[in-house]
Amino acid sequence: MLTGKQRSYLKGMAHDIKPITQIGKYGISDSFLTQLDDALEVREIVKVNILESSLLDTKETANEVAKTLEAEFVQAIGNKFTIYRPSKNNPKIQLPKS
Repeated sequence: MLTGKQRSYLKGMAHDIKPITQIGKYGISDSFLTQLDDALEVREIVKVNILESSLLDTKETANEVAKTLEAEFVQAIGNKFTIYRPSKNNPKIQLPKS
């Protein structure tokens, strides 16, 4: 569970990140989750774009994806959301302590 200070730190990092994947009208698929899981292992923080044709709620979708991938929801703005999970093999992001 992220503290407010850690979440704020990650929001600052996510500001300049471009979405690396998107969710379309077919919603959350197994291949999407596999791709995102691999991306989280390498990058630790990722931004996802939800296409308007999907008719999904951004925050609900972000929380569902984060729960499935054992990641932390960072933020949702418009049709984009950001999630974070420290790398198991090569952690790079140093979060503030509290």
